[in-house]
Amino acid sequence: MTMQIISGETNINDVGIKKRFKNCEPFQCIVELAWNGFDAKARNVTIEVRRTDLGGLSSVYILDDGDGIDFNHFDLNFNRFDDSLKKDNIELHGSQGRGRLAFHKLSRQAIWFTKYNDINAKIEIDDADLKNYQAYINIPYQEQHSTLIGQKSGTCVMLNHFHNDLPSDNEIIKRLQSEFCCHLALNEQITLSYNGVVITAPEHDSHSLEKEFDGSSFSIKALRWDEKPSKERSYVYLVNSQGKKVHEVPSKFNQKKDFYLSIFVSSDWADNFSNKGDDIFSDAKYNADSKVWKDVIKFVWGLSKKIYDDFLQKKIDETLERYQQEGVFPSYSEYSDPKYAEWRLNNIKAIVRDIYIAEPAMLDNLNTKQRKVFVRLLDKLSSSNNNEDLFNILESVLDLSKEGLSKLSNQLRITKLDNIISAIEELQKRRLVVDKLRYLMDHHYKEIRETPDLQKIIENNTWLFGERYETIGAEEDTFTKIALELRNSVKHINDIDEDDVENEAELAGSKRQTDLFLARKYPALDSNGNPYYKCIIIEIKRPSISLNIKHLRQLDDYAAIIQRHPGFSSQNLHFELILIGRKISKDSFEIESRLNSHIQKGDMGLVGDDPRMKRYVKNWYTIFDGFELTNRFMLDKLKLERDSLELGEICSKEIVSELQGNLSK
Repeated sequence: MTMQIISGETNINDVGIKKRFKNCEPFQCIVELAWNGFDAKARNVTIEVRRTDLGGLSSVYILDDGDGIDFNHFDLNFNRFDDSLKKDNIELHGSQGRGRLAFHKLSRQAIWFTKYNDINAKIEIDDADLKNYQAYINIPYQEQHSTLIGQKSGTCVMLNHFHNDLPSDNEIIKRLQSEFCCHLALNEQITLSYNGVVITAPEHDSHSLEKEFDGSSFSIKALRWDEKPSKERSYVYLVNSQGKKVHEVPSKFNQKKDFYLSIFVSSDWADNFSNKGDDIFSDAKYNADSKVWKDVIKFVWGLSKKIYDDFLQKKIDETLERYQQEGVFPSYSEYSDPKYAEWRLNNIKAIVRDIYIAEPAMLDNLNTKQRKVFVRLLDKLSSSNNNEDLFNILESVLDLSKEGLSKLSNQLRITKLDNIISAIEELQKRRLVVDKLRYLMDHHYKEIRETPDLQKIIENNTWLFGERYETIGAEEDTFTKIALELRNSVKHINDIDEDDVENEAELAGSKRQTDLFLARKYPALDSNGNPYYKCIIIEIKRPSISLNIKHLRQLDDYAAIIQRHPGFSSQNLHFELILIGRKISKDSFEIESRLNSHIQKGDMGLVGDDPRMKRYVKNWYTIFDGFELTNRFMLDKLKLERDSLELGEICSKEIVSELQGNLSK
């Protein structure tokens, strides 16, 4: 048989062809030609790229062992463009009839060497005249490409005269893995290689199981890819007993960030499946409306949800750890109780976890600074009385399932409950502190040493003087030293005489006790949000002393000395001097008068209110009663019964030890 030359043309002009490939990159032509090989039933597709010493392309060919090109019916292949016989077969990739012409993005010429029905042929196309091709049928075997001589059938596409380049070899391998991931995973018997390197499916998690539906057995294989495949969407594929795809359904999880899932459902049942619905001319028994398929797809969505939840669980653990390292979560260092600080941290992590599961992009799309602000707002709202408002906001914004809503609601409910429980426990602790201190002042005040007994008690329970003193920080050596030196410069500050005690017999014991001095300096904000330093100085007179006019004058003198000291002259230093005694002398008219003159300001114990300098005189019983009054509503609301302390049998040393220990922490 002599060689036959056929000239043909594609049913579109050159301009139309190039317009279709306007956004196509050079590498895509390699992909299209490889797909054409698999579409021709090839079991092996080989891509060979040779480069010059300078890194340019010298030769490129794509070889397959498929059926070859049917040159007896060019009207069914090379003559077509944007119209392929493959379009009704989801098993085939080249459904648009244009992939072969993508070569012009990389080279100026393509030659298809092919062997079909044991006859050798070649087809040539130049990029200068894309619509026309020249076919040579029954060429001598010497003119056949050497790679096809030993094959029964197949095609080898040679690309010549390059005007563009390809990515690096490593990048090509990576992109081939991404492009052919599903095909390689589904068809383990096929091989794709690049320059001798076998292309394998990229990193993925695999889930396989067998399931029976209405008497038919189905093998389900789910592959979750670590990286996004080149194909935009994930699908569920129905595969028949020959391993061919007969139906595909877009995954319901295509919009989930970083989640790429391909599911293959294989069964003999699919041998009688029609992809055309109720086709009266088809012998198929089943279609997409069949009950069995609906049951299968329902099960698949459930499996997909489980895989997604597992993926998200792993991802959120990694994300929370990263957030922790980036400082997104509050440190809660302001809380002296490490257990409470740990609870607060775990609580906000749980809320962030629920939000992330519902809408990962909400946090992923923020930069670190925005994330910090968002998380801190969540923390403040969740730990306040407004966490129901937080739930309403999140419910209206997030696309939460019924299960997700219930989970978030429970988390916030638990948060509220834990806050209440924590408040109850704290009130119970504080109530015991107050009751035991009251007992000490009633029955053991003569035995208490200011140092170290009351020193440790006061340092652990500064809330006794009011909520604004709840955490006044650690001792600041320089400030404390200066404040103490100035205090000691007040005349007769340490002197005690018979006017200071209720009974002259107690005078000797009182002189063996010492006054307690506590000074702290820490940053604060005024009502306008301006920063300043708050300086708290607390002097607690020994319990056997009754406060009188002498002590009031010493307090005023101390305030004057502080105001005159150059180191304390800054306008950013605001002082609060607090004088505390077991009781105020019944003969001290001046103290009562000063207290009454400031009573309208609603600040308990205030006796002096000068710019940057407030002065207070308080007795322990006023402090105890103030606690009871302030917390009465809460105590009543929580139905806390006042435990009667049976302290008569307990010595003062045991009570002091308890107050200095865990009870106040």
